[in-house]
Amino acid sequence: MTDFRSLLDRVKAEIREISVNEAHSRLGTDAVFVDVREPTETTDGHIDGARLIPRGLLELRIEDRVTRRDAPLIVYCAGGTRSAFAARTLHEMGYTDVVSMEGGFGAWKQAGHAFTVPRDLTSEQQMRYSRHLLIPEIGETGQRKLLDARVLMLGAGGLGSPSAYYLAAAGVGKIGIIDSDVVDRSNLQRQILHTDDRVGVPKVESAKQTLNALNPDVHVEAYNTRLNADNVLEIFQDYDIVVDGGDNFPTRYLVNDACVHLGLPNVTGSVFRFEGQVTVIKPGEGPCYRCLYPEPPPAEFAPSCQEAGVLGVLPGTIGLLQATEVIKLITGAGDPLVGRLLTYDALRQKFRELRIRRDPDCRMCGDNATFTGFTEYEHFCRL
Repeated sequence: MTDFRSLLDRVKAEIREISVNEAHSRLGTDAVFVDVREPTETTDGHIDGARLIPRGLLELRIEDRVTRRDAPLIVYCAGGTRSAFAARTLHEMGYTDVVSMEGGFGAWKQAGHAFTVPRDLTSEQQMRYSRHLLIPEIGETGQRKLLDARVLMLGAGGLGSPSAYYLAAAGVGKIGIIDSDVVDRSNLQRQILHTDDRVGVPKVESAKQTLNALNPDVHVEAYNTRLNADNVLEIFQDYDIVVDGGDNFPTRYLVNDACVHLGLPNVTGSVFRFEGQVTVIKPGEGPCYRCLYPEPPPAEFAPSCQEAGVLGVLPGTIGLLQATEVIKLITGAGDPLVGRLLTYDALRQKFRELRIRRDPDCRMCGDNATFTGFTEYEHFCRL
């Protein structure tokens, strides 16, 4: 028989340990920090960027969270005991570069190294977002990011309605909505934020009522105004991501130019009769809207939904794709549609992906682009 002390000594002889100072020196490298403490322990703080996998779930979840078997792993717990056993287990699972941090998180704090204290999820939030917490790519860390996120919706119409509804359900902490229109009965075929008894009510107020009723965690900021060159920067600077659900080219160019200037991701979508498209414009990482459409088409080739009609469920499909991209951008999960245009044909139930490249001569994001202010977009598009 072997007592615990002897077992621990044997395990530590089989693995490699490093000090907290050596671990700290590897922050910002390709080393992956793995925190094997229980969720209740991490409320006191964790190393920034660490992947939180409780020791009891390590074997089950590690392959989803760290796919490369040769990735350098630094495992830590509260005092260095569980991390030693975890390191041996990871070696047995085929991970080739694993170390345990001696002294654990306690020694890290004692050494004066920086750490992150996460937002505590209430019991109600634990219940509301329980299905997110089960997903390794989101979990508590991702849910906290969602609760801290600020997303601005351009329009409370066909695209803005499903996007805002599902982002509120997901727990995005602040949702801004800008729209100068009022609810019309013709909107109700597709704009699910509104109801028949709100016909004539400003869309932003109707949207705010619906989202607040769905999720009281969410702060909804209503902007009952028309977006223009005079107010765009003032409004945009308070947000992390913009969701463009506009239905005209002047607004799309204005949104694009403001987002590129401020460095904000822009999840843009559009619909026409039975067809839709969506892409993610992320300044510094891919093309902007002007790379895709350098000049607006003549008005007769870009009619609005009011002029051309739209299948009622189509904005739901595209709006949900936009919401999905927003959640991916916030949590860091998956591969956003940067440099990719996803098109959808509802009649043939077919998606198609097109690669789009940044134009080095683009007037907004090109190599020599200089921001000189906003164009008078209504006049520009009429020309």
